[in-house]
Amino acid sequence: MCDFFVVVCCYCFFNFLASRNEETSEDSQEDENQDIWEQQQMRKAVKITEGRDIDLSHSSKSQTVKKFDASISFPPVNLEFIKKQLNNRLTLLQDTHRSHQREFEKYMQDVKSSKSTIENLENSSSQAANYKFYKSMKIYVENIIDCLNEKMINIQEIESSMHALLLKQAMTLMKRRQDELKHESAYLQQLSRKAETSTNGSLVIDEKTQRILEDIESRRIQRRQARALSGNYNHQEGTSSDDELSSAEMTNFQKSQGDILQDHKKVFEDVHDDFRNIQNILLKFQQWREKFPDSYYDAFIGLCIPKLLNPLIRVQLLDWNPLKLDSIGLKQMPWFTCIEEFMDNNVEDAKRDTSSDKKILSSVINKTVIPRLTDFVECIWDPLSTSQTTSLINHCRVILEEHSTYENEVNKSQQDLLKSIASRMKKAIEDDVFIPLYPKSAVENETSPHSKFQERQFWSALKLFRNILLWNGVLSDNTLQELGLGKLLNRYLIIALLNAIPGPDVVKKCNQIVVCLPEKWFENCATRTSIPQLENFIQLLLQSAHKLSGDEFRNEVKEIILILVKIKALHQAESLTEEYHLDHLKSLIKEV
Repeated sequence: MCDFFVVVCCYCFFNFLASRNEETSEDSQEDENQDIWEQQQMRKAVKITEGRDIDLSHSSKSQTVKKFDASISFPPVNLEFIKKQLNNRLTLLQDTHRSHQREFEKYMQDVKSSKSTIENLENSSSQAANYKFYKSMKIYVENIIDCLNEKMINIQEIESSMHALLLKQAMTLMKRRQDELKHESAYLQQLSRKAETSTNGSLVIDEKTQRILEDIESRRIQRRQARALSGNYNHQEGTSSDDELSSAEMTNFQKSQGDILQDHKKVFEDVHDDFRNIQNILLKFQQWREKFPDSYYDAFIGLCIPKLLNPLIRVQLLDWNPLKLDSIGLKQMPWFTCIEEFMDNNVEDAKRDTSSDKKILSSVINKTVIPRLTDFVECIWDPLSTSQTTSLINHCRVILEEHSTYENEVNKSQQDLLKSIASRMKKAIEDDVFIPLYPKSAVENETSPHSKFQERQFWSALKLFRNILLWNGVLSDNTLQELGLGKLLNRYLIIALLNAIPGPDVVKKCNQIVVCLPEKWFENCATRTSIPQLENFIQLLLQSAHKLSGDEFRNEVKEIILILVKIKALHQAESLTEEYHLDHLKSLIKEV
């Protein structure tokens, strides 16, 4: 009975272990063999028990007791044997557990890989869209470059035609002015010498000179009539630009200009808006910048856009004349506002260099607008025209002040423009300024041809002087002082005033000269002396004051002192007040 109990206990213990590791036992062949052995032992124990129970229950009837068969042998069962079996079992379970642990890790790795695959599959549609976008941009850029390259020949031809037309008009007016000046001066020289006169004392004039003089006088009469109708009675003869064209010339010019502009409209008429409309083009690149900023900035698109837009902007500038006061300003041009909007939509990013997008407008102006402006300055601009000069200055201020390059970069196109402006004004001084000097007997009468011609030429030179100084703030002070004071005032205007008859007219002209001078030139005159370039002008004022020292011209002397005060020649002004006892002006000088 004790052996049976031990066997049952062993079975229960093994069964308990087997129930907890049922899945593990089924996977091992060795476990199956062990289970078979256990079942065999259990069946033997059950058979023994059943035999004993039957004997006990039927002992009273059969009175016979079945004896135990000693021939049946069982393996020895003891604690050492059980311990050994348990250890073997434990080792097998641990090996199985490690095997399952490895399988578990493998399954987890498979799950992770599956999730990654799912994500890649989910993102595959986005990658396809990205690829589609880049491919479409590549095709778009290639197409627009091909289109613009094809149109560049037409654009250059139309530009050349328009430039040639404007140049021809400018050269015609300039040559006419110089020819008329030469013939009128020659006529007056002949008149003063009284050479080659006819028997009745009249001057013999060739037909060409006669025709030119008649044309000059005809245009002057028309301008006087126009000023009378407009109520302008303060005009000085000689300050007109004299750029009127005959009706035939004007008709031919307008017809030629109209034909060119008609051709200019046809340049992109067969091109889709996506390839000719600057706003649509910039919208394409803006989408790129918003969706894929890394590739956008890595491709330096901000540096490429000005070159891409260059042909389109040149087409829009074909009918733009910066020498006309009614010409559209740069800020009002469609391309200008489109580029500004594109730049304003740029998002600041500390991780990326976005400066190239900020310089797009400046780059467009420097590479497209300034070269065209330089062509106008060098070939078409007339510095003697106040309207042309004023319009040109307005455009230059927008370019040079409001849209200067970043970080004080040295810009060659802007430097070339400024050099061209200075060079063109220097050429105008050399070619167009002529103030003849006649004997006083020839100019004493203000109605004489010599006096009128000399007056017109002086006021024409003074007009150029004023136009040159209008560039104050655009050109450097040294350049303006060299051109305006050194080459024009000291060489022409002062000499003409020194040879003029002393009187109120000389003071009036001196006052007009001072009005043209920029006030900032005299802001830092701490030594109570004027700028060196005005030394000759100051001596002219002092000489004029001494010639007008009589009581008849006392007011003119006061005016000269006020002029000296304006140009900060305070020592000279004080000496005049003391010399002519103008004590009431001393307080004015001290306040300065």
